[in-house]
Amino acid sequence: MQHSEGKYRIGQLYMISKHSHEQSDRGEGVEVVQNEPYEDPAHGQGQFTEKRVYLNSKLPSWARAVVPKIFYVTEKAWNYYPYTITVRREDMS
Repeated sequence: MQHSEGKYRIGQLYMISKHSHEQSDRGEGVEVVQNEPYEDPAHGQGQFTEKRVYLNSKLPSWARAVVPKIFYVTEKAWNYYPYTITVRREDMS
């Protein structure tokens, strides 16, 4: 079964969104900060997404005792079919 590039892009964005939703529970998980179309001179049209992934409940108990209540990873992703460029940074508030 063949699919067009447009259908692949829709599917890729859907699966990213589904995974983010599945990782969200008890007020933690994924917060989408920015999600918009983006055009890159080298890769063409794509989608830019910035997310905060809250991880405090995922830490072991000894680590939760020493890190601030709000601990998250900022993820910036540029999705260009068939490429994805992702940058992650840890943040503590």
